[in-house]
Amino acid sequence: MSVWIAIGLTAVGCYLVKLLGLLVPAGALERPLVQRLSALLPVALLAALTAQQAFSGADGALVVDARAAGLAAAGLALVLRAPFLVVIAAAVAVTAAVRALGG
Repeated sequence: MSVWIAIGLTAVGCYLVKLLGLLVPAGALERPLVQRLSALLPVALLAALTAQQAFSGADGALVVDARAAGLAAAGLALVLRAPFLVVIAAAVAVTAAVRALGG
């Protein structure tokens, strides 16, 4: 039951954060620094989440395994300007192949 309470509190918290974002005055959002930060912050957060998921072990240690190979394959596909589904498929295929080979 406590998990559902946590989920409910998280949902309410997310809604309040979104509501708080709607209450920001338009003048504050039109500043060049805010516009630049709003363009760069999602990319930085996504990169940090990807790195954390790709290189962290069970105890928080730095690990280089099949996930890193899949990430490298996805990066290569992005450099080659492949469509998004091809990027995902390349990452999945390379990760699975490396794991099948024992990596």
